[in-house]
Order: sequence, then C-alpha cells, then structure tokens
Amino acid sequence: MDGDARLNAYLAGNFAPVRSEDDLDLTVTGEIPAGLRGALYRIGPNPQFEPRDPNHHWFAGDGMVHGFYLADGKATYRNRYVRTPRWELEHAAGRSLFGTFGNPMTTDPAVMGQDSGVANTNIVWHAGRLMALEEGHAPFEMAPDTLDSVGYVQAYRGRTTAHPKIDPATGEMVWFGYGVGDAPLSAGMSYGVTDATGQVVRRDDFQAPFASMVHDFMVTENHVLFPVLPLTGSLERAMRGLPPFAWEPEKGSFVGVMRRDADVSTIRWFNTGACYVFHPMNAWEADGKLYADVMRYDQAPLFPKADGSPGEKSAARLVRWTFDLSGASDAIREEPIDDLDGEFPRLDERFATRAYRHGWYAADPTNGKTIKQSAIAHLDFATGRRQVYELTGGDLTSEPVFTPRTADAPEGDGWVTAVVWRAGENRSDLLVFEAQDVAKGPVAVAQLPRRVPFGFHGNWVSF
Repeated sequence: MDGDARLNAYLAGNFAPVRSEDDLDLTVTGEIPAGLRGALYRIGPNPQFEPRDPNHHWFAGDGMVHGFYLADGKATYRNRYVRTPRWELEHAAGRSLFGTFGNPMTTDPAVMGQDSGVANTNIVWHAGRLMALEEGHAPFEMAPDTLDSVGYVQAYRGRTTAHPKIDPATGEMVWFGYGVGDAPLSAGMSYGVTDATGQVVRRDDFQAPFASMVHDFMVTENHVLFPVLPLTGSLERAMRGLPPFAWEPEKGSFVGVMRRDADVSTIRWFNTGACYVFHPMNAWEADGKLYADVMRYDQAPLFPKADGSPGEKSAARLVRWTFDLSGASDAIREEPIDDLDGEFPRLDERFATRAYRHGWYAADPTNGKTIKQSAIAHLDFATGRRQVYELTGGDLTSEPVFTPRTADAPEGDGWVTAVVWRAGENRSDLLVFEAQDVAKGPVAVAQLPRRVPFGFHGNWVSF
C-alpha cells in the first residue's frame, strides 16, 4: 500500500505503512565485516488500518519493529507489529478506533479511556530486555529473536520517555516522562532510574513551567537536563477541535538542570529564546559547566500553530549549549557547531554522558529545510573535520547507528549502519560503513525486495 497523498502526506510514498510481516534472506553486495555480529533493530509508525482522523500525524501510527540480523557475512530480515493493547483492540475490530495522540474528539466511544499506546518511537536493549518505547506509556518488551510481543514492563508504573540514556559506567538507564498526572497533556513530569539489573529504583514527579512535548533530554555523569520548549500540549485546545500539540513561541524555552542524586525540588530552570530540539547528540560536564550538543530548530517542524494554521518550514543545525552552574545567570549560552541541516544525531554510546570526540547524523546537503535526509555525516570534534556520504536519485537515509569494532576499541573505531530508501525502485537497503570513513561509501549493502517505511530510531545489539 502506498497511500493517497490527497488524504494525508504521512500515508503516502515511503511514509505509507507496509502491512505484511515477513522473514527474508537478503542479498549482500560487498562484504559484511566478520566482527559485525548481531542485529540492528529499527522502529517506526505503521498504522494497522486507515486512521480515522483526517489530520493523522506521522508520530501516531502503530509501532512496527524491523530487525536486520547479521552474522558470518550473511543478512536476514524480520518485521513484526508491536501488539499493544490498542493494536489488539483494533485488530479484533478490523478497523481504526483511536484518534491521533488518543484525542477523545476523534476516538471511538467504544474504546474511550482504553490504553492508546503505540510503542513506535525507539527500541532499546537494557538488562536483557528489548523494549519498544514511546512517550506516553511504559516500555513494551519484544522477543529479540522472533520479535514476538511480550507486553508492557509493569515496573515503570506509567509514562516514560522514548529516549532513555544508559550510563556506560554504571549500566543505569536514566529516563523521564512528560504529560504525567490524571489529566492528559498536563505539565507534570517524572524523573526515573532503572539499575543495571532492570529494577526501577527511582521515580519522582515534578511540574514543568508548562505542558510541552519533551521528546528527548540530556544526561551527564552527575546531572540531568529537561528541555521544556514551546511545542505545547493542551487538552482544552484539543477539545475545541484545535491541535493537541502546537507551536507557541511566546512561552519561551526552558531547560531544567538537576543533579542525578538530588531531589526534584532542586531543579534550576535555565532559559533561552524560542526554539525546538527533538534530539541531542550528547552532553557532558567539566569545570562547573554542563555542555550539550543538540540539533536545534528555530521552531518545531511537523506541527501547526496554536490556531491550527500550518507551521513554517524549519531545519535543525548542531549547536552547543553551555550551562554555567556556578554563575548567577540562568541564560543558556549557544554557539553553532556545524552549518549543515541534519537530524538523528548519534555517537559511540560508550561515551554517552561523558566528553566525546566523534558524532554521526543524517544530513541534508541541500540545506532545504526538510525532514528528509539524503546524506550521512561524520564529525570529528578534535580535528573539526566533517565527512559526508551523499545519496543520489532521491534516495533517503534513516538514522546512522554506530557499533564498536570490539568492546574495548578506541572511540569511533567500528561501523555505522543505516537503512536507506531507494526512491527509484521503491525498496530499501541496509548499508554498512567504516565509521570514520563514511565518505568512501558503504563496505556492504544488504538488499531488501521491498521498502522499510520512514521510521524514527534504531539500536545495535551484539550477539
């Protein structure tokens, strides 16, 4: 199914869902490195049925996991729906029942108040569990080999983030939740910690300056940073038939900073001008300051204004935010790092929360203010060198994911994997690059006979 662009752009082209669940042996050209053994798991929205909401949003489709399994130079592929309670209810009914983001105005009364989780945004491995994540519900466990749905991990007791951070030194998974509380689209937030064994050892609630879509956050060795930016949530607005989430720049931008071992009452709110960040690359601390490298938009893309009118086109660029913990000012200092539009920044996760040297991201070499990226970029912060591998023919790339050559290899020594949509053939490939030489092109390509729809995030798990 390729959808109908007249109905909704998020149901057309490579945004459109694929509804078959398949197991495929892939044709490989080049040579998959012998040391690359494991799976790249990717996840994205894939509506099971035509959405009932004419304003269906990309972020609101049912989750589908795509597993690329590599070993001994061979590649196989498997995809499965995340069978959430919402998926099961709609599957039994044979039609869509829930509105976008659970909007009660566009939800079938028969399922009002039922779990509307879609588990479609990120997929992570922690403490022996493969978990599909989204922003409004607890993690949903999947079997790593079969991709069978296991169910919610009940220990999280409610909303969690799609973007936890795993501390490479302690093995802890640090996370947050937003929209926490009895009322949907509230300003309530949570801060949580899961220890290296998978036990949730902390969950504390606090109030943000206003209700915001807090897609991601930053963690350093000793601190957490909660960005509350003016992509606002409003139940009252939604009940009037206006957007549940909308751009309200007059509210400004805030980042709450707290020590990881402190009480949430100690959060200090820093501020900057109106902007939006979906994803940071990394954050770290030194000499009484916190640093965060983030993909910053002048305004949130993909969402309308509060009156329902379309938002302006906007693209992200990598900038560095500095927070002076010893200073009297709560202003965030900002400096540009790169002049290329991009998204989905990643790093060698063994250096997450610490000072680092290497980063990768999906890029738009045309600087065309689009969410569609046609290149993969590597930045070496020590030398200032940027390498770019550009796709041609309208091909577009997913998030690039780094895998170290060995557990103790130097930072950035390894491979980058990315799923690419081949526009002219309307199918997808898995590409493997030498991580510090992406410009020379892939060392291996695993070819799919069909496409993988545009999704969000992925992570590598070594076997």
